[in-house]
Amino acid sequence: MATIRKAARQRIHRRIRKKVAGTAQRPRLAVHFSGKHIYAQVIDDDAGRTIAAASTAESRMRSGLLGKAKAHANQAAAELVGKAIAERSLAKNLDRVVFDRGGFFYHGKVKALADAARAGGLKF
Repeated sequence: MATIRKAARQRIHRRIRKKVAGTAQRPRLAVHFSGKHIYAQVIDDDAGRTIAAASTAESRMRSGLLGKAKAHANQAAAELVGKAIAERSLAKNLDRVVFDRGGFFYHGKVKALADAARAGGLKF
């Protein structure tokens, strides 16, 4: 069951990536969720480089999660990652991005991360 679900998500992600690409002026905000952690990257696809990144695997993010959530892959953690990626993007003078949900449904953690990034100042 898990491999079928993962294969379906990867198919959806390939289909999305055909339509969504980041540029230097408007990079792509890509999100990924593993069983343990949440990852977000702002990527310039033209240059092929990551401009900013945030995840719950970072030690400074984990220290912020200790009092708020036991798990590092729940909605509270997604909100913290969304705020962090917004701060780091704005520090590099990027306020407009293209959102790449990575084949995940826009619900729950994905929505929480996106809403927190929007509240942090990113426009998409």
